[in-house]
Amino acid sequence: MLQGVLTRLDESGTPIPRYTPPRCLLERQAVGGCDACHSACPHEAVQVGMLGNSITIDPDRCTGCGLCVQACPTGALEYSLEAPLQSVHDQKSAGDEGASLTCSRSGAGGPSVLCLGRVTPALVAASGAWGTPLQLIHGECATCPVGSPDVPERLLDVVAQAQTLRAPTGQPAQVTVRPATPADAERAVRVSRRGAFTALLRVGKQGLAHALPESPLPFLDWSVPEDRTPQEWRWRRLALKPAPPETAAVPWPAPIVDDTCIDCPVCANVCPTEAITRDLQPDGGVRLLLNLSACTGCMGCLRSCPPQAIHEQPEWLPAAFQAPLLLRESDSVM
Repeated sequence: MLQGVLTRLDESGTPIPRYTPPRCLLERQAVGGCDACHSACPHEAVQVGMLGNSITIDPDRCTGCGLCVQACPTGALEYSLEAPLQSVHDQKSAGDEGASLTCSRSGAGGPSVLCLGRVTPALVAASGAWGTPLQLIHGECATCPVGSPDVPERLLDVVAQAQTLRAPTGQPAQVTVRPATPADAERAVRVSRRGAFTALLRVGKQGLAHALPESPLPFLDWSVPEDRTPQEWRWRRLALKPAPPETAAVPWPAPIVDDTCIDCPVCANVCPTEAITRDLQPDGGVRLLLNLSACTGCMGCLRSCPPQAIHEQPEWLPAAFQAPLLLRESDSVM
C-alpha cells in the first residue's frame, strides 16, 4: 500500500490532505461532533472512527479533489495554500489583466490544480486584496472521476463566503466561475521573471509545468501557538486589505459569553485551535479570553457549553483583532 501512495504522490502532487487531530471536533469531543469531511467526500475515502483515530483517509479512494478540506470547519484537514497563492500573485506581477486557475482535466491552458474543489475562501479573498481578477475554469464536472458534479455550485458558495469577508474593505473580489471552452486550450502562462525563476526552482527537473507544484505540509508543532491557527484562517485575516474602516463590521463568526456561565473548562477544552483560553488567577478567579484571529467560527464551544451560556456573534469591529478579547472574568471558580 505504501508503494501505491508514493506512486500517486509522484504523479499528482499531494492527493491526501494533512490531518491535524487536535483541530478535529471529534478528537476534541465537541458535542455533536462533526462529519463534514465524510459527507463532502464523493469517493467514500474519508472514514469516521473512534477517539484517537477519528478521521482516516483511504489512499486508494482519495483522488485529491479537496472537497473535504473545503468543507472542514476547523482546518483539521488542509492542503498548503502556498502554491495557488503564489501562482495568482505571480500572474498579477506579470502585468496580466488577471489570473486564472483551471482544473487539471479541463483541457484549458494556464496554471492548474488537481480539482477546483481545492479552492477556498482565503484564496479568493487574497485575489481581491491584490486587486487581481480571477477566473476559475472547470471541466466536465458531471463525468469527472476526480471531483463531483456539484463542484461549480460549491465554488459559487466559496466565492460568496469570500465576498462576504471582503465586503467591509469596499473592494470585492473580481471572480468568474465558468466551464472551459475550446479557445481556453491556447491560454498562455505568463509570469514575471522573478516568478518564473521561483517556479523553476519549485518544479526542479520537471521544468516549468502548468500544474502548480505542491509538497506535503510539514508536521505541525502544536507547542507553537501561532501554528495552531490553520493557513486558511491566517490568510483570511491577511486578506482584509485595504484595511476596513474602524467602524466597519467585519464578518467573522465567533463566540460571546453571557452571565449564566459557570466557569467550567468545556469551551476551552473543545476549541480546535485553542482560540479560547482559560486563565486561572492567583486569587482563585478565572479569565476567559478569545483570540479572534484564531477562531474558525466552528461553534463547537456553543454546542458543548453545559449551561448554554455561549452565543454566536457574527460581526466584529477591526479593533477586536488586535488583542485577546476578555469574554468573562470571575472572582472565583464555582
